[in-house]
Amino acid sequence: MELDNHSIFFYILIGLMAVGVLQSLFIGFLFFLKGSGERRANAFYGVLLITIGLTLLHNVFILTDFYKLYPKFNFLPIYYTLAFPILLFYYVKLTLYPAYKFRLTDIKHFILPVGQLVFFLVTFSKSTEVKSQIDRYFYNPFYGGFEQFLYLAGFFAYMYFAYRYIRRKRKQAQNKKHIKAIKYLNKLLQVLFLLFIIHTFMVVSDFISFEFFRVDLRDSKVYAGLGVFSFVALVYWLSIYGFQVLFWGRKVFGK
Repeated sequence: MELDNHSIFFYILIGLMAVGVLQSLFIGFLFFLKGSGERRANAFYGVLLITIGLTLLHNVFILTDFYKLYPKFNFLPIYYTLAFPILLFYYVKLTLYPAYKFRLTDIKHFILPVGQLVFFLVTFSKSTEVKSQIDRYFYNPFYGGFEQFLYLAGFFAYMYFAYRYIRRKRKQAQNKKHIKAIKYLNKLLQVLFLLFIIHTFMVVSDFISFEFFRVDLRDSKVYAGLGVFSFVALVYWLSIYGFQVLFWGRKVFGK
């Protein structure tokens, strides 16, 4: 992705990304100190904010040519796209069903996220010369075209699974506190769904144009900027929701 490093648009975009990184990491950390709500749900949302913030930082490093200037930091383990769907899903599930106990069957949901983490840890530990020969290969399930497919498809799938839990709990809700909590979670998914559709369109259109028509849309500074901003918007919304929950969580979700 190429943007003019001397344009004001570039610096505004980097500034928005930097703010997104800082707020998501800070709010994510606060979720581990949160006293109200289900502690495991708080932990999952905290990790979600931290991982998406670090992934945004990864994008900042790409745009600012940090990895080119300091190749030894290539494959720094701060890229966690495959973890987002699972973390979001378990946050919703544990918030609605705090009595849920993890089973062996839950392990399957964490295979890809853990695999992605291990891939980056192992690759990052290699020499700079070896890392320079590794690229974002299409069939790489952890960092490539196939990884992007798993990320997009997984996000939609787990949002659907989370929504099913919300819909089921809505039918069982018997008091105002439960109804209010369900409304909060439902709003989280509704806005996230709309933003993710836009983000998916940017990712898929870029892939199709390049793979089938050999047209790199990222050569357009406007398109490249909008593509980055579509992900930034996701980070901002998750952080805004987290900020609201931190302040009004006790009243909405209870102890």
